[in-house]
Amino acid sequence: MDLSIDPRTMLSATNTKSQATDPKEKELLALRRSCREFEAIYINEMYKAMRKTVPDSGLFEKDMSSELYKEMLDMELAKQTAAGKGMGVGEAMYDQLKEQISSKSKNKSE
Repeated sequence: MDLSIDPRTMLSATNTKSQATDPKEKELLALRRSCREFEAIYINEMYKAMRKTVPDSGLFEKDMSSELYKEMLDMELAKQTAAGKGMGVGEAMYDQLKEQISSKSKNKSE
């Protein structure tokens, strides 16, 4: 099982609406971005698994280029699905992990 991360599935850093100046806010923005990227990768894997269940009809010739275009389409759909609220996986991860950043910053200030 190949668990390498495809850089084409990453969301660009220009998707953030505002630039944070506070170090804690920067960490939270980076965490949100990472959670969305994880969700995009997760959704992409789900799309690949779903596509494998569809039997080949033989209507269209199956070659390397059509497979590449299908993968590219799945990656783009996964990125678009994960953008915003997404399916909720990234948001749930963010909600759990932001507590750790908050407690880490509290421990540093004490």
